[in-house]
Formats: sequence, C-alpha cells, structure tokens
Amino acid sequence: MFFNSFHFAVFLPIVFALYWFVLNKNKSTQNALIIAASYYFYSCWDWRFLFLLVFSTLLDYFSAIKIEEGKNQTSRKIWLWLCISINIGFLGVFKYYNFFADSFADLARSFGFEASPIVLKLILPVGISFYTFHGLSYIIDIYYKRIQSERNFVDYSLFVSYFPLLVAGPIERATHLLPQLKIKREFNFEKAKEGVYQIIWGLVKKVVIADSCAVYANAIFDNYETMNSLSLMLGAVYFAFQIYGDFSGYSDIALGTSKLFGIDLLKNFSYPYFSRDIAEFWRKWHISLSSWFRDYLYIPLGGSNGNTWFRVRNTFIIFLVSGFWHGANWTFIAWGLINALYFLPLLLLKRNRKNVDEFTMKFDWNSVHIVFNILITFAITCFAWIFFRSKSIQDAYVYINRMLTNLHFNTEYFKIERYNYELLYLLLFFIVIEWNNRTKIEPISGKYSSLKIGLCVAVLLALGVYSDYKEFIYFQF
Repeated sequence: MFFNSFHFAVFLPIVFALYWFVLNKNKSTQNALIIAASYYFYSCWDWRFLFLLVFSTLLDYFSAIKIEEGKNQTSRKIWLWLCISINIGFLGVFKYYNFFADSFADLARSFGFEASPIVLKLILPVGISFYTFHGLSYIIDIYYKRIQSERNFVDYSLFVSYFPLLVAGPIERATHLLPQLKIKREFNFEKAKEGVYQIIWGLVKKVVIADSCAVYANAIFDNYETMNSLSLMLGAVYFAFQIYGDFSGYSDIALGTSKLFGIDLLKNFSYPYFSRDIAEFWRKWHISLSSWFRDYLYIPLGGSNGNTWFRVRNTFIIFLVSGFWHGANWTFIAWGLINALYFLPLLLLKRNRKNVDEFTMKFDWNSVHIVFNILITFAITCFAWIFFRSKSIQDAYVYINRMLTNLHFNTEYFKIERYNYELLYLLLFFIVIEWNNRTKIEPISGKYSSLKIGLCVAVLLALGVYSDYKEFIYFQF
C-alpha cells in the first residue's frame, strides 16, 4: 500500500475514525488497533513476509529481557551478539547473499577459475532494513542500560510495526517513540491540522516534484549513451530532486500521518540542498539514518577521538556502510566512498563542524559566499547521485565521461508527455518555496494557510493526475 494511492486514502480515515471515536477508551485498545492496521498495511505488499516482521519483533523483545536479566556481563553480551547476528543474518540473506555470491564468482573468474555461484531467488522484504534497525537500536540501548526493557508486548510490537514508519522510516529510537506509546493520547485538533498540512505538502513533493522529475531522469539515465552534456547534467539534477522529493515527501506524509494519531516522529530532512558543505548536508539528509550510524557505529568505533588515522578510518567505515545499507550493488559502495572523500578534507582541517548554525541572507559578500558554497555542495552531491542512480559502475563511468566530453549544450526533445522547460520552471518555483520554508517549523501552516492548502490541492489535481511513477524509491532499501 502506497501513501500516494487511493487504497491509503480509504485506509487512513477508517483507522483514524476507529482510533479516536470507537476504540478511544484506553491506550491499549488504541495500540492494538494500530498494530492490526500496521500488519494489514504491510500485508498489502506481500502477506507471506509478515512472519519476518513477527519473528524480528519476538526476537528483539525476548532478547532485550534476557540482556537486562543477565547475571553477568558475559551472559548479557552473548544475548546481545546472538540477537545482532540473527538480525543481520536475515538482512544479509535477503539483501546481500546474491551480491556476495556473484562478486566472489567474478573474482574467481578474474583469476582463471570456473565459478557457478548458487543464487537464491528471493524477493527483498519491503522495509526490512528499517524495522531491523529499529530493533537493533532497542537492544543496544538495553545492553548499555540507557533504557529498561519493555515488558508490554503490545507496546513493543507497535514500536516495531507502526505503519507510518514501517517500510521507509524514519528510523525511530525506543527512547523517543516508546514513551509516547505507553500513555493514552488525547485528540489535539491543532496537531491533527498540522498533520494534514504536512501530508498534503508531502504529496506535493512526491506526486508533483519527484514523479515529474522521475519521467525525465529515467529517460536520460536509460538512454545516456545518446544524450549530450546538457541533458546528462540535467539528468543528475532531475534525479537529485526526484530522490529528495520522493523520500522527504514520504517522510512528511509519515510524520503528518503520525500526528493524526497524536504521536510525534523524528524529523528526517531539514532542507539538505541548502547546505554549505557536505558535512552540513549529511546532518540534514536522512537524519534518522545518519544519526543511527553516528550513535551505534561511529561513536563505538571511537568517533573523532584518537589520532588522525583512526578518525579517517572511522569516517570511511561509516560512509561505506551507509552506501552498502542502501543496496547490494557496487554503485552504492562507490557513492558512499565518494561522499567519504568529500568529507575527508573537512575532517582533516577540522572544519566539519563549521556550518552548524542557521544563516541569514543579506546584500553583502558573505551572502554571496554562502550561495556559492551551497551551489558547489549541490553540484558535488549531484555528481555522487550519478553513481547512486546508475545500474553499474561501468554505466556511471560512461555517463560521466560523456557528460564531460560531449560538450554539446543544446536542448534535446524527449518523447514524453511533459516538456523540459516547464519542468525547469516548476523546479525553480519549488526551490523558492523551499528557501522560504527553511526557517519555518511547518511548510504550509500559518498565515494564509487555507490559501496555501488550496494551491497545493490545485497543483496535485493539475499535475498529479499525470503521475506515472507511483512507487517510493526507498521501498527497495
């Protein structure tokens, strides 16, 4: 079930009505309803993989209790690593087994050996990376005694399976979400209204921006060998806005949906394309994943402590693992490596925490410098996205080589419904709106909110009806 589907448009009001007007006597019945709704939501993709979600929930629930009740450190550590190993094992089999099998076979052939790898015909369970990381953060926090284990199985099951974040995040922490699930929620009209606003804005990002850009990005990346330099540059830009509109739109819909049920989720995007360097970009892009790797991998590895070699090593580990988390393809690893190389000069010069403050624009040279840094950061981010979007390293290399050597900058005709210039105007308009919204808590609330809602709905109706790219990109991760 997609957030941008008619199915969800029917599903959400029904669950909302039952939640607030039928089963609103206590939080237990509300939680049970949301669990049932979440399992139905997940089963609409493929009901057979519900067993993985249930198994993961049971594994982490009982492992946390065993870790907490461990009589000594050895016992606690055994349960921790047993749980981690099983979780990563399932993730590895479904997501990475074929990648390693094929890579090993290719390596063997390069040395002259015959290799016929056994490939498993498995479907990647949607959301497995997200709910696995939910559970891992929980048991790690239990091990380090940051929180106590949750004994109410219904509450813990809801923490893992909560449908707004189940298949594509944000990656929640038990310290943030579980306390909200353990209390009775009271209906708050203002919060619900904010949720509706955020859902509509998320749909605009997805249906109007991401889906429009997807048409051109797909056309360019699928035919890159015949495209000129200008089209290939635009292809990278279109994909940059496609993935941002797609994923931040999903996150907005998830956060807005959750507000309808009186529950706050972690913010996942903070206008990352207005970042002044790559370190700031990664503090604002997919915040829940970046902070997860920081807290559960980077800091345990030593973080920024120690000598230069350890800091560089830890940085490369984080970015390479982040790339590999996105998928079993060398293109994602290359994408992570490129971002690590971008980050390295900032780390070595100790400038990675330089741009942590918000900035204001004035008519002075400092503002010109800020705009220049934003454009450079966006440009190198688009370059890295080429590897993320390409099917193989070879495809990315040919794409970049042709982009840099073709040197023809005339506009090309695309045999698709929308026109190139109109899309550029739409993106320019979107950038202006995002720039105006970057200092606001809610994008379309406040003064003239009714007019803004009307315009958003009008745009959805005008452009959304032509949307032919329905799936969310991060469903594949």
